[in-house]
Amino acid sequence: MSKYLFVAGLETHVELQTESKIFCGCSTRFGAEPNTHCCPVCTGEPGSLPVINKKVLAYAIRAGLATHGKISEITSMDRKNYVYPDLPKAYQISQFENPVSVGGYIELDSGKRIRLNHIHMEEDAGKLVHEGGYTYIDYNRGGVPLIEIVSEPDISSVEEAREYVEKLQLIMRHIGVSDCKMQEGSMRCDVNISVHREGEPFGTRTEIKNMNSLSFMEKALAYEYSRQCDLLESGEKVVQETRRYNEGAQTTESMRSKEDAQDYRYFPEPDIPAIHISEEFVDSIRKTMPVLPDELRKIFVEKGLSDIEAKRLVEYKRVADFFLSSLSAGDAKIAANLILGEIFRSMGTEEEKEAFELKFDVEAFTELVALRAQNKINAAIQKRVLQEMLSKGGKPSDYLTADDLAGVDDSAVEGLCRDAIAANERAVRDYLGGKEQALKALLGFVMKATRGKANSGAVELKLKELLGK
Repeated sequence: MSKYLFVAGLETHVELQTESKIFCGCSTRFGAEPNTHCCPVCTGEPGSLPVINKKVLAYAIRAGLATHGKISEITSMDRKNYVYPDLPKAYQISQFENPVSVGGYIELDSGKRIRLNHIHMEEDAGKLVHEGGYTYIDYNRGGVPLIEIVSEPDISSVEEAREYVEKLQLIMRHIGVSDCKMQEGSMRCDVNISVHREGEPFGTRTEIKNMNSLSFMEKALAYEYSRQCDLLESGEKVVQETRRYNEGAQTTESMRSKEDAQDYRYFPEPDIPAIHISEEFVDSIRKTMPVLPDELRKIFVEKGLSDIEAKRLVEYKRVADFFLSSLSAGDAKIAANLILGEIFRSMGTEEEKEAFELKFDVEAFTELVALRAQNKINAAIQKRVLQEMLSKGGKPSDYLTADDLAGVDDSAVEGLCRDAIAANERAVRDYLGGKEQALKALLGFVMKATRGKANSGAVELKLKELLGK
């Protein structure tokens, strides 16, 4: 066990899912031809004036409410000054003095709360593209709205860092403010990490910039923790700096000395007045908030699902919404098994599960679940009908015949159970001798005889009754 404690805090940039940018009407659509979604405002041409997008403010408030933050009555924009090729204005409009949300927390499964310092709004910078020894600049991303969610240094391990980001990602998707696709840059993390001995002050921190993959973030944190421990063990000092993760070498490497707030010369943005956020506006947003992921998990577990099943359903917002709507069928377990089994098997990628586009509606699905829950059809028929619905759409009645719906009456079941007992003496002997599994041979005899139409639960009870157990 290491003698040094791990301490980390994250600054997470979340790209907001608005149709236009934060201060102008340019499109935010991802993947357009370079430099086709930019204008004098988002490139900072002289004489151009920014106007804040009201939807960006509303989304930032949603994020604050979802993370238990206090929404500020007055929020204002500031200029963050620095020179870099992807920032043509030589400043970024951000927030420093009066962020939109203050405080809050993300609760981990252990019950530990990672406190948030604040959430603020800002514009994104452009993108540098390095190809063939040249660097090209694409300003399409410049001015795309972001919120930055800043945590306190409460993260004590690589595992906690990953869970924190996953929880944050899930919340932002469920409240509808961002798709949080790290591979497309719509969620990125700057990680601050330091080490210290127990009982001593926090050590000197380093920052690892632009983590756009959970696995890379884990590897970067693990490497940086080891690097800082090794430095201290050898009598050297950790230097406050900004580092990057080298994917090929799986190491971190120095970029520049770490800037502090004074290095950015923050001052109030002169072209955008302070914004008064009324309680009425906050309440109107609060009323539209969905059930959050952790609460959904509790609801699903209360309905009889395992925590693992509930977690898998909540992982995708559309799936969670669909499942929640299907609960009127009365059997959550059957519905969950169909979604996590047959339906997920029909979807090859994570993107397909996220989109969850089906050829049938939730009413048709609920009808199918209810038919099985009421023992009007058996599992085999249900599976066949679901496959038809996945392929062609429609509703269960489109694929069910009168024969499918014809059950097996109780007297017939009892007769077949007696036949099974007479024809399987060894299985009977084994079962009466304590081998519970032997009952499956008798059950299989009856189900085969009824072509799977008998209620397996009722057959099992009848067999036990006839065998005196």
